[in-house]
Amino acid sequence: MLAANAVSIAGSSLTLIGVPWFALETTGSPSRAGLVAFCATLPVVVSALTGGPVIDRIGRRRVSIASDLICAIAVAAIPLLHYAGVLAFWMLCALMALTGLFHAPGETSRYVLVPDLAKAAGTPLSRAASLFDAVSRGARMAGAALAGVLIALTDAEAVLLLDAATFGVSALLVALGVRGLGAAEPRRASAPVSLAAYRRELREGCAFLVRHRLLLAVMLMVMLTNGLDQGWSSVLLPVHAKDNLGGPGHLGLLVAVFAGCALLGALLYGAIGHRFPRRALFTAAFLLCGLPRFAVAALVDGTVPLAVTMAIGGLGAGMLNPILTTVMYERVPDELRSRVAGVSTAGVLLTTPLGGLAAGFVVERSGLPAAMLTLGALYFLATLAPALFPAWREMDAPPPEAPRPADRQRTVDRQAPADRQGPAEQPRPAEQVSRKGPSRPCSEPEAIPRCPSES
Repeated sequence: MLAANAVSIAGSSLTLIGVPWFALETTGSPSRAGLVAFCATLPVVVSALTGGPVIDRIGRRRVSIASDLICAIAVAAIPLLHYAGVLAFWMLCALMALTGLFHAPGETSRYVLVPDLAKAAGTPLSRAASLFDAVSRGARMAGAALAGVLIALTDAEAVLLLDAATFGVSALLVALGVRGLGAAEPRRASAPVSLAAYRRELREGCAFLVRHRLLLAVMLMVMLTNGLDQGWSSVLLPVHAKDNLGGPGHLGLLVAVFAGCALLGALLYGAIGHRFPRRALFTAAFLLCGLPRFAVAALVDGTVPLAVTMAIGGLGAGMLNPILTTVMYERVPDELRSRVAGVSTAGVLLTTPLGGLAAGFVVERSGLPAAMLTLGALYFLATLAPALFPAWREMDAPPPEAPRPADRQRTVDRQAPADRQGPAEQPRPAEQVSRKGPSRPCSEPEAIPRCPSES
């Protein structure tokens, strides 16, 4: 799984640099590059929001394989159509939209398998989350560096062909290497496949996320910063590299430096991060990786100052995902993990379609320095949230204990319809005392053993 994720993310890094550069070379317009980014990210939000129940029904392993294969075909079609001389701009947007539509379910499928794989390997969950993120960071670093070199030596089309190949390799690794794991196979549905059952399962994931204050706060904060990051990576940094730096080689170098230091940050957190308060470390890390890179790129000339700034920011960024991933794994029950992960992924990506679009518009209207300072100031305000709002204090709280089967059954019994409860069916006093906190009804008690307020 780690190898498959590394190959897939390395390919995504090729796309991260190859597609914006391809759009800038073929159109010469920052706003059109932003439009391509919009088309690539909007379907990701839709598929992430609606894909959780589908992943459970089809199976996490099957979804991961099918997602990579479809993305391989869509990405390969871009350079092949360009070589044939028939690639129109709308085709580029449509193919990127197809890639975004199927990419998110594949990533979610691999992401939610980490706790089960960690348990099978006898690895602590926080260390497994750090390792998963560290491998992702390393792959992102290697992919970015390779993309910059390939674009400088060949062209963006060759980078996209290599990206398509990486999706195929990832699908093959999952198909051959992830077997015999029950959590990766289709889940037996309690109800037949229907639109009503699908809506119910989707509603369970939404309800859990909305009622959990910390997870909701995380989603809202990352939703804003992801949109700003998308504007930075898809428009601001490529335009800055093209106009003020040394071209695609310098762009690849900057992305690789950031990813490499993020890899180091993830490894550091896996080794010693558990000794520090999560909330304080999370806030400091976000402050390092946000505003400074925007400000230095806008106000200081040259690649070296920006590379140093991105190296420091990368160290902070590398600690973010292991913290958030551990919190998610600790607080979401396995039967809801795909649905909650899908909904939260859709939430944090909600602004990414607008990030590239807005950044391209601001650059053309106000200029590159003004756009960088504006987005950097918004990023700084977002990173103050963990220090200001009380919900974030739960980040340092111990994880809730998993309910025993008997507790789960008693929860269902307490939520039975009134017409089925007679005097003899009322819960015994011992059962009433065993509940922690005030009684609040869950939306779907048979699937949610505890209300979020009790966890």
